[in-house]
Parts: sequence; C-alpha cells; structure tokens
Amino acid sequence: MGSWALLALVLGFLAGAARASEPWSNGTEVYYTNGNSGGGNGAFVGLTLIQSAAARGAVCLDGSLPGYHLHRGSGSGSNNWLVNLEGGGWCNDVKSCVYRKSSRRGSSNHMERQLQFTGIMSNRPEENPDFYNWNRVKVRYCDGGSFTGDGADAASGLYFRGQRIWQAAMDDLMAQGMRSASQALLSGCSAGGASTILHCDEFRGLFPSNTRVKCLADAGMFLDAVDIAGRRGMREFFNGIVRLQGSGRSLPRSCTSRMDKTSCFFPQNVLPNMQTPTFILNTAYDVWQLQESLAPKTADHQGLWERCKQNYASCSGNQLQFLNGFRDEMLNAVKGFSGSGQNGVFINSCFAHCQSERQDTWYSGNSPRLGNKRIAEAVGDWYFERGNAKYTDCAYPCDGTCHHIVFRGRHL
Repeated sequence: MGSWALLALVLGFLAGAARASEPWSNGTEVYYTNGNSGGGNGAFVGLTLIQSAAARGAVCLDGSLPGYHLHRGSGSGSNNWLVNLEGGGWCNDVKSCVYRKSSRRGSSNHMERQLQFTGIMSNRPEENPDFYNWNRVKVRYCDGGSFTGDGADAASGLYFRGQRIWQAAMDDLMAQGMRSASQALLSGCSAGGASTILHCDEFRGLFPSNTRVKCLADAGMFLDAVDIAGRRGMREFFNGIVRLQGSGRSLPRSCTSRMDKTSCFFPQNVLPNMQTPTFILNTAYDVWQLQESLAPKTADHQGLWERCKQNYASCSGNQLQFLNGFRDEMLNAVKGFSGSGQNGVFINSCFAHCQSERQDTWYSGNSPRLGNKRIAEAVGDWYFERGNAKYTDCAYPCDGTCHHIVFRGRHL
C-alpha cells in the first residue's frame, strides 16, 4: 500500500474510532486517555441507497450507488434537520483511488448496512441534549474528494463524482421533508469537517432565508503547514486530489476567484469569505496532522519523532515548541473568522482528532471542557444563540480535561 493510501486509511480510522482501544491493521492500537469507552447507546440506523443517483452519474468511485443513514426526528425536533457528512481521508492518485474503491470509502457494496449514531448523532437526550430528536442523517463518503470531484478515469474504472453525490443526496433529503425544515445544521468531522466548510454556503442556499441554517466543522482545519523538513506535504497531496478529480469547478467561487484551486481545498482559505454562521471545533494539536502532515516518515528519516507521535508525553521541549508553532498557525487561521459574532470556535489543546461524534468527548461526565462548557453545550449555545460561543484553550499541558490519543504497539 502506498504511503498516501495508508494516510487515508489512518484518517478514516481516526474519524470513525469508537472504542477506547482498537487494533490497527498493522498491529498498532489506539488508546484514549481518561479511560473512556467512546461509544454511546444511540440507535442503529439502516443504510438507504439513493436509487435516483445512477441516472445523473452520481456514483461512488467504483460506480455503485451512494447512500445515507436517516433517523427520523420526533416531537419538537420533527421539523429540524442535522446532516452529517462522513469523513475518512482522500485519494489523490489513480493507485490510491483504485485501492480505495474496494473499501467502504469507495463503494456502497462494502458499506455497513447499519451504523450506530453516537455523539451529536445520538437519539438519546442524556447523550445529545440539543439535537437528539432532530432528523439526523449521515451521508456516506465514497468519492475520496470531499464531495467535490467531477470526472472519471475510464482506464482504471474510477468515477470522481463527489459533487454529483452531494447534489443527489441533498435532492433526495429535500424530497424526504428537509425542504420544509425550520432549522438545519450541516456537520462533519475530519475529511467530513473539511467537506462541511467547502459546502456550507451551498447548503445554506437550499433553504429560504427565514430558515435557521448553520454549519459545524469538527477536525476539518487541515492547514497548509510546513513539515519538520520544511516541505508542504499537504499542499502536494491536495493538489493531487484537485487535479485528478476535477475538484476546482466545485470549490467555493468566493475563494477560487482570488486564489488557485489547490489553495481553495484548504478550509483556512475558504473561511474568510463564508457567509453562513459556522462553528469550528478543532484540537490545537491535531493528532492526524502531527502523524501525517507535520512529521511524516518521509520527513523524519531518522525516526526522531516516532516516540512523540506515539505518545504526546514523550515529546521533547524542541518538539513541543514546533507543535506550539502549529497551534499558533491554527489560532491565526481562525482569528478573523472568530471575530464575527455569528461564528463559534472551540479549540482545545488536546492531542486528538474528531470530538463531536464520539460520545465521551461530545457529552459525558468527564468530557473535555473550556470555560466549564462541554463541547455539546458550547455548540448548542452557539446554534440557539444562548450565550458565548468563543472558546480557545491555553497551550499544552494546561488542559486536564483532554481525551488524548495514544498509540501503542507497532507504529505506522
């Protein structure tokens, strides 16, 4: 498996991890500090394939139908909609996309027929106090380009139809009742968080002006950062996606009118011109970006960063100084954005990745807190305009509420 294909696999795992310790395919295990199980007691929800998608060419990488999981709302939430875009990395060349199309990230033939809804997707008020009784949808991710591609590679049997999948899913959900929504929220974590930012204003445009529409991007701030060897690996990777999948035509014109297309795949360059109220939830020491963007094996030939990457507690003073530089970049990337009263931020100084879909980090007795607010409370206050929605942590190691990720066993 190529390094970038493996990178996508890692990201997909982190986006979907639900247990305290879970084996990687290569023998590594992922643990979360504070002894948290991660899982909740939410409903298991069946997969719906979008039958009308094929006629418009809105298909997964392998040509199979796209799909979503819909759990209907009830009572006071029956007319409100939460649409969650699944995460799980990307593919940036033919080889990695061919690999991907034989998995659930590239084909509905390999998708789970049921998914448990936890965290912000949970149907239990004790796990998800503000959105538990909304119509909640998880749109499955099978295009490898954050729902932006529009092309194909006939020789390899690959379909890059992310933008069409987005449109087909939204059209189907509108027909399912979303067009009459009183309130709507678009969310996603990891690659799904990036997708949320890229499609947020488009989502807003589906509804009348009197519908409250907002967006929540969790762990989607993939920065155009320099790695430990002075290279911009994420820029090279995103450039591959944009060129291979023809994503440029689908990226927000508010960005592409002033920057190159690859720059506009980076959420930090889309944020300044977004019109829709948005909440950025991110860790300042995003563990995926540490693993694969800041200190990848290609930049760390001597393995000097291996122990730090496996366990944050093993990072040296110089390594923490470098990571604090990344934290500063993260804070600077949202500085202008957070100055707007309509937007919210929750950036905690944890070594983690994705916090809205894991029960233990979203809303539990020992969830991460800033300003004595759990993430679910901060997001709810922002969405319903109940109070302050700006939370930024001090630098590591001041936050004792983090659920850090620690890797054990043979490492990537």
